[in-house]
Amino acid sequence: MIDYRNTDREKIVGTYNRFDRVIARGHGATATDEDGARLIDFTSGIGVNSLGYCDHQWVAAVTDQLSKVQHTSNLYYSKPQIELADMLTTKADMAKVFFANSGAEANECAIKAARKWGNDATEGRKHDIITLTNGFHGRTVATITATGQDHYHEHFAPFLGGFKYCQPGDLSAMKALADDDTCAIMMEMIQGEGGVLDMDQAFVKGCAELCADRDMLFIVDEVQTGIGRTGTFFAYEQYGIEPDMVTFAKGIGAGLPVGGVLFNEKTAGILGPGDHGTTFGGNPVACAGAKVVLARMTPEFLESVSAKGDYIRSRLAAMDGVTDISGRGLMIGFKISGRDSADVVQEALGKGLMMLTAKGRIRLLPPLVITYDEIDAGLKILENCI
Repeated sequence: MIDYRNTDREKIVGTYNRFDRVIARGHGATATDEDGARLIDFTSGIGVNSLGYCDHQWVAAVTDQLSKVQHTSNLYYSKPQIELADMLTTKADMAKVFFANSGAEANECAIKAARKWGNDATEGRKHDIITLTNGFHGRTVATITATGQDHYHEHFAPFLGGFKYCQPGDLSAMKALADDDTCAIMMEMIQGEGGVLDMDQAFVKGCAELCADRDMLFIVDEVQTGIGRTGTFFAYEQYGIEPDMVTFAKGIGAGLPVGGVLFNEKTAGILGPGDHGTTFGGNPVACAGAKVVLARMTPEFLESVSAKGDYIRSRLAAMDGVTDISGRGLMIGFKISGRDSADVVQEALGKGLMMLTAKGRIRLLPPLVITYDEIDAGLKILENCI
């Protein structure tokens, strides 16, 4: 019988610090490892399994599509892709969408589109993009450059030019950085990898107004915050703004790779034939599953996400030692006084609860369909660890 842990270490490049569990199956927000131990999942595969493990409708849609066409190139029309595009642009009130496979690819596309827009409008002068320190946009060369964290920049120089970084909340600094060479501002509404830190409402609105006043594009990265995660379809809806481009991934696929960029009327015509492309983006099977996710995003469902998030936050606030609770909906961050977050997460895993860390804080991203019984079971384990 294969020794999975040793074979992993021998055969797979060691870019992950894995937890010592082999996940074998799951249902809802509960996973089971190879030894039969049940684990309450407050991670959803880092925000991916929005409908939990093996949702019946999602599995049926994916399986049905697999029996028809598993892949066709983007040189041909694809019914699931077109149907998903219609659902997505209608729900988001945007003009067009480009489908990719991941958040990093989505952000790469947005960066290329912003620079093409700026270059075409100004004969090559308007190409700089301002992002935020402590943000995160991906691990490709362009998106890691857009990521304003020194930790992610170690070992990989030289980087691309044309990026500037602003401290979150400092609108005066943003106005000073935004010059005639700037084509776009790009940011997350909640910095997930940065510790689940909410953007200030006035700062976000000020940046959007700055883009409108100076003819720059406003790009919102909703890779982690989007598709119902924060209690609205996209988190930017809670900030009263209308972005020019919105990137998304993770939760829309519910376990399969789907990402992309939504464009408004201003930006919908930037990219033409040959400007960008992907082999697997908009894959029929992934799109069939994503249609099930979007169909779930009713007002009642989104209200339930908000209610569950409020419930978890209220329970956390009542626990001794829990401080600095942040986030919206089912995207939650916090600290535990006098405890190392990684140690708490490791201890909780041993007792049957899966959690995440981010910048020295504990991060919770449970499936949007998690039940209150599963929430209570997970929080009981956390409280015992504290």
